[in-house]
Amino acid sequence: MSAEEVRALMSAPGNEHLTWNTPLSEEHAAQLIAACAPAPGARIADFGSGWGELLMRLVEAAPGSSGDGIETDPEAVARGRRLADERGLIDRVRFHEVPAAEYQGEGYDLAVSIGSSHAWPGGTPEALKALRAAVRPGGRVLFGDGFWEREPSPAALEGLGAEPDDFGPLLGLVRQAEAAGLRPLQVTVADQREWDLFESAANIGRGERWALANAGHPLHAEVTEAVDARRTGYYGGYRGTLGLAYLVLGT
Repeated sequence: MSAEEVRALMSAPGNEHLTWNTPLSEEHAAQLIAACAPAPGARIADFGSGWGELLMRLVEAAPGSSGDGIETDPEAVARGRRLADERGLIDRVRFHEVPAAEYQGEGYDLAVSIGSSHAWPGGTPEALKALRAAVRPGGRVLFGDGFWEREPSPAALEGLGAEPDDFGPLLGLVRQAEAAGLRPLQVTVADQREWDLFESAANIGRGERWALANAGHPLHAEVTEAVDARRTGYYGGYRGTLGLAYLVLGT
């Protein structure tokens, strides 16, 4: 069985147990929305929106505003459209199933990208440039990206399947935003509780839920082994090493 097939089974329960596909609490999300301060009638784009929870809350915070979610995962898009319909936002929030780097849109009041810098061939620098180009003069950008909280150990790198230069320090991330012509208005980072809850519900939890529900499945042992490896990689490796920063940026 290939590693891709194991990962597919591990994600079989989907993301229904997640509010956000990122380490984020309700309080932290509210702080980000307040800092973005979308005005009534604002046009908002979320690149790599997933099912668009943050996008919908930003739209809900600004009467008459509208949102475009750019996302390639059809299951996430289907969930997003269902949620938008349930919340009376189906006419204000639209989803576009195209890669973030290929989406053609500009003149937005706010552009968002959380954990999706890999969608651009050049990674973080290119993502920041694209977000800057997507907003009108005076618009804002909400950018979430990884950084090293501390020098990564071999165990941390192995747990993530990462290289030391995949991320840099927090200040380096801020400097990259400045180099793209963006000015930091607020910089916050996911705390340890947010990370623990996210890993428990997402990366580890999805596979564990599948294994518990499919004890007699012929591939149960492989999935359980993969879940255990992920748990070891997090608690014995990158926990407290990989950070996630949220930058609210002005133009």
